[in-house]
Amino acid sequence: MSMFCNVYRGSKIESLHSVYAVALNEDNNIIFSSGNPDHLTCIRSSLKPFQASTAILIGATKTAKFSTKEIALMCASHSGEQIHIDAAKSMMKKLNYKMSVFECGSHPPFNNKDRKKLYATSKNFTPFHNNCSGKHAGMLSIARQLNVRAKGYIKKNHPVQQAIIKQLKRLTNKNFLFSIDGCSAPTPFMSLMDIAKLYQMLGSTKFPELYTAYQAMYKHPYYIGGKNRFDTDFAIALNGRGICKAGGEAIRGIVVNTKKYGRMGIALKVLDGNQRAIESATMAILNHLNILETKEKEYLKKYETTLLYNLKKIHIGKIKTEIIIN
Repeated sequence: MSMFCNVYRGSKIESLHSVYAVALNEDNNIIFSSGNPDHLTCIRSSLKPFQASTAILIGATKTAKFSTKEIALMCASHSGEQIHIDAAKSMMKKLNYKMSVFECGSHPPFNNKDRKKLYATSKNFTPFHNNCSGKHAGMLSIARQLNVRAKGYIKKNHPVQQAIIKQLKRLTNKNFLFSIDGCSAPTPFMSLMDIAKLYQMLGSTKFPELYTAYQAMYKHPYYIGGKNRFDTDFAIALNGRGICKAGGEAIRGIVVNTKKYGRMGIALKVLDGNQRAIESATMAILNHLNILETKEKEYLKKYETTLLYNLKKIHIGKIKTEIIIN
């Protein structure tokens, strides 16, 4: 099969984004694929639940007395809303670390309202506003648990990152090529098959640390994204039946429990990395597999087609995904 996110201007296709994807059933058999399922790509923030699982596995979250909301924030690419900032601050307070220990850098909140509010009050954005602040607080909890210096915790050879890499190898039995993520932490290149397998495992009780992350994400969906964020809305819609996590350059991992296929793992990548296409592509796969219940599909329907407007707020086109059976 082939997948294209068509970008319409008026009624005509002006541009398109090619999408590779793979969906596995509970036995890790391919039930859907577009393009090359062995396509190698950087997993980016879709790795966060598995990075968080390291802190859970070694007891760091328990020692720090992190709440399930704070564990959800460890798995998040949050929008920088006040609820997210407060949770990140709480985590650092529990760890007895100052904000200056963060090595993730700063950027404005993703959320428009909070970004404008910050600018209006002439306040600077901080590492707490970084969408990865929860992940980094989780990494710092590993440093505390291992009783090692926090400085340099983003370096691949630091004990924190070595613990995470050890957990990834334990889960996959593979070694990966690592590069540097937007938040400066190491991030591996994986095949779509490997990403789908990881997500299939995420919803399994076989690995308690993974299931703890999974439960935190579905119980506290607002902490993993925010207002009008697909990952949040997906978790709300499925109400414990599944979760997903997107990453930079238009990558996403999904786990869904189904009657027909059992616990599914899905991975997709918009090849040109354009984030504008990923929601429509995700919905096209879910609809093609017919794994959403009526209420779930209705809740997520707004993501099937992205409406495009110009600066005058005139509707000028849309983004809609097409799956072609070759």
